[in-house]
This record gives sequence, C-alpha cells and structure tokens, in this order.
Amino acid sequence: DLEKALAYSDGSKGGRPPFDPVLMFKILVIQTLNNLSDERTEYLINDRLSFMRFLGLGLSDRVPDAKTVWLFRERLAQAGAIERLFDRFDATLRTAGYLPMSGQILDATLVAAPKQRNTNAEKADLRAGRIPEDWQDKPAKLSHKDRHARWTLKFTKAKRQDDGTIPATDLAIPFFGYKSHVSIDRKFRFIRKWKTTDAAASDGARLREGLLDKTNTASSVWADTAYRSKANEDFMDKQGFVSKVHRKKPHLKPMPRHIQKSNAGKSVVRSRVEHVFADQKSQMGLFVRTVGITRATMRIGLAN
Repeated sequence: DLEKALAYSDGSKGGRPPFDPVLMFKILVIQTLNNLSDERTEYLINDRLSFMRFLGLGLSDRVPDAKTVWLFRERLAQAGAIERLFDRFDATLRTAGYLPMSGQILDATLVAAPKQRNTNAEKADLRAGRIPEDWQDKPAKLSHKDRHARWTLKFTKAKRQDDGTIPATDLAIPFFGYKSHVSIDRKFRFIRKWKTTDAAASDGARLREGLLDKTNTASSVWADTAYRSKANEDFMDKQGFVSKVHRKKPHLKPMPRHIQKSNAGKSVVRSRVEHVFADQKSQMGLFVRTVGITRATMRIGLAN
C-alpha cells in the first residue's frame, strides 16, 4: 500500500534508492506519538537508542534527514493514502480479536492550527471559496496561508469566582483550526471511523457522511445533543441503528425530569469517547503544524 501510494520509479534510471517506506512510515508513527517537528525527529532518531530499536536502525546506519521525512509525509498526503493505511490498521485490530462491539460513540474535537491574520475582505473571499486578489501574484505568501482552516467559538463552563459565585453565562473562546470527527466502539474504545473538517463545520451533519460503522455487533449509537436532529434520527432508523443520542432542553422551559435522568444514563456511556480525545491532546499533543486540509487530514489520521 505504501509503495503504491508513493509511486516510486523502478530504479532503471539510476540514482540513490529511496529509504524503505515501512521505515519511513514508522518514523511518522513515533513523530506523531511524541508531537515532534521534522528537525526534532531527525535529532532524536540519532540521539535515542529506543528510537533506533523501534526503527531497526544500527549506530552506523544512515538516518533520514528532516527534509526526507517532510517529502515522504507530503507524498502520502497528496496521494490520500492515510485512509487506506487506517483500513489496514483496523483490519489488524479485527484479526487480533478486537471486533467493534457493544455499539458506537460519536463525537468531535477541535484541533488547533497556526492562526492566520487576515483582513475582513480576505476572510470573505476565503469563505466564498475564492483566493484573495492580493495573494494571487504572491506565491510565497499564498503557500503560507491556510485557506481551509476556520474560526469558530468554543463554549466552556464559566469557572467559580474567588467569592464562590458562578457567573450566569458560559465562556465563548475564539478558536482557529480543524475538527476531528470520530466514531469509537463502546467495548474497546478504538477509533473505527473518522473524518476531518474545518473547525466551523457542523458536528451533526457528519453523522450521515460515513461516520457510522455498520460492522459493529450492536446497533446502538451514543452522541451528544449536537447530533440530535430529525434528519439524523430518520437516517439512523433507515440504516438499522438505535439512537441513544442526548435529547435537547426545551426552549425557555426547564428540562423534564425523565429526560434529565435519561441523558444522565447516556452520559455514563458517552463519556468514554472523551478519554480518546484526552489521550490525543495530552500524550500526543495533537496540533496541526501544516497548511491546508489535505495535510491536516494526514496529521489527524496518523493520530487516529
């Protein structure tokens, strides 16, 4: 799969042969697990015996430099290979006995990207799918501008004040980057389906875009209120899934007691997906260092 995606030449024209693609992919794995830049990855492979053992390198072996790592990841990203590689990973899990079981849980998390400082006119052009006129004759500037990431508001509960009171309104924090949508199986908490979008994309609409895993041994689907809509409920019903999606609070009315208790029971199950995101954010330090949704998909796909 790697060689097919990379489309290397057959070597008939000569030149130095490329590094083993499996070795290069293993470098991307340790780079993702440790949130390393390409330069830092090259340095640590030369410095750490544990990295060398994982990669099967000896002290005298040649180590790929930072540019080689970048080019390898870029070729995989442009070929859209991460989806096929993830399918291989999922097949390995199934062979080892980790079948998708006990239903599935859907959720999304925001993944930060380097902030862009654009004018209002430039933002309007980007939202309309156009390249701003001032960028068109400046290829160097255009290559550093992320035209796919978007701003959104991240809502969080207001913290308790020093005097013990809690503000009546929650906090809305501006956020720039992408969004990782995942579906995990309830039994083992492995990611089975995933999708990458800009940060402003709706969570609920992604449910109908291939995020549900039909191979799960149970039909139950857990998700928060962002996924509750008539379109989603009808879609799950037609596809044979049983909705365990949280119900929304009635507008300007108190939450009925029976719905409150039902949501509380669903939260016990749904919270398992937060552990997956916590591992990615804390241990891997998930962050998009690159420009464009193609490269962001590669980065998030590797983390998944």
